[in-house]
Amino acid sequence: MRRKRDNEVVGIIGTGRFGMAVAEELLRRGRSVIAIDKDPVRLRKLSDTSAEIFVVNDMTQESLMETGIQEADTVIIGIGKDIENSILAALNVQELGVKRVICKVITDDHAKILKKLGMEVIFPEIEIGTRTAIRLSEGLAEDILPLSDEFSILQLEVPEAFAGKTVGELKIREKYGVSLIAVITNGKANGSVGPATVLSSGSMMVLSGSNSSLESFHESFAD
Repeated sequence: MRRKRDNEVVGIIGTGRFGMAVAEELLRRGRSVIAIDKDPVRLRKLSDTSAEIFVVNDMTQESLMETGIQEADTVIIGIGKDIENSILAALNVQELGVKRVICKVITDDHAKILKKLGMEVIFPEIEIGTRTAIRLSEGLAEDILPLSDEFSILQLEVPEAFAGKTVGELKIREKYGVSLIAVITNGKANGSVGPATVLSSGSMMVLSGSNSSLESFHESFAD
């Protein structure tokens, strides 16, 4: 019997760059994550987290059931290039009773097949391009990276109201519900952001959070 979980469970099959980004953000936000990949090296990055990790070489129902993926509220299929395994994994988790299945796709035909099977699909590269264009045209941000339908990473210039103040003084997470994960100054990124970090005018902030929280944060400082 698997241990009980008190929050939403998200399964991620395929922990390449896309799947790993989603897993890490969900873990930061307190979600329970079941991560599955055939490559143990990829999964190693999650070994020191609360994620349950499983090396699975095939996408049969039997193999997937052993991971407990059927307990997930949502499963994200991060397999892109191996279309056959992507479709097989999606079908099997659906038949195991998972209500919501979201699949990364790389071609229109791939998307068409999965949509006919009742899956949600996402083109990560297209989504990134579209959302970046929208936000640039609206002056919202320099760049945005969608991690899921709900969460993104956003990069934008430090608001004048923040210049010269420390992260501790600003209490960004408490006030706005977003996390400051890095600061970029003169093209150099600093990922060791702490309460004593001073924000400077002209620097860039890299924030993570729900799309609604990120939008609200920017609107608070829009001209």
